[in-house]
Amino acid sequence: MLEAVHLTKIYAGIPAVESVSFTIAPGEILGYLGPNGSGKSTTVKMLTGLLQPTRGEILLDGQALAKDPVAYKLRLGYVPEEPQLYSFLSGREYLQLTGRLRGLAQPALDQKIDDLLALLGLSTARFSAIATYSKGMRQKVLLAAALLHDPDLVILDEPFSGLDVSASQVLKALLKDLAAAGKMILYSSHVLEVVEKVATRVIILHKGKVAADGSVEELRSLMTLPSLEQIFSQLVDQRDSAQVAAGILQVIRG
Repeated sequence: MLEAVHLTKIYAGIPAVESVSFTIAPGEILGYLGPNGSGKSTTVKMLTGLLQPTRGEILLDGQALAKDPVAYKLRLGYVPEEPQLYSFLSGREYLQLTGRLRGLAQPALDQKIDDLLALLGLSTARFSAIATYSKGMRQKVLLAAALLHDPDLVILDEPFSGLDVSASQVLKALLKDLAAAGKMILYSSHVLEVVEKVATRVIILHKGKVAADGSVEELRSLMTLPSLEQIFSQLVDQRDSAQVAAGILQVIRG
């Protein structure tokens, strides 16, 4: 089980994340939602070991990330929001590098890479430089790299970014299969309709604090609203969307 215990991150005296606590059990997909500036990305960076919390701790099966970050990261698969890759490498070379850093042995690694690239529709581009890849292709490489070592904990930050409809459908099915296989999954996104379909539980973050935590059904019942989008808007966005849109149109028309 992953446990985030009173996670807090303070910049220049201002809390970006304030006393956020939650758990993710094996087989659970936690949808992690929040508007820009809510502290969502800061939380993800703390959970992946990229940022150290000001206060609080992160535990994986009772073991603190801070005490053994290498052991923690060996069990982690992470897809960041921005596909930062070595663009001079081919997709296959990047996955080989990732696999070796994870300690995966040859030749099983090469076979696993070729199989993943084929399943993701990247076989014909496997020897081409990543610099020539589209955003969606880069996203697929990141996904393969995150899952290559069969991690226990999978953290996905806007994983559908750049994916076409077909690849998005595959990823939705894959998330459910990963959960069924006992993986712990945190899925951070702005795409509410996808979270509503795949998440077993949802946390909505607002101004660095947890505004809601529960299953989609529980939140619907609690707030008597029919969709996650309406719940999200009610909790974190007090503006009238139609009024804002009308105002923008008025401004651009002069």
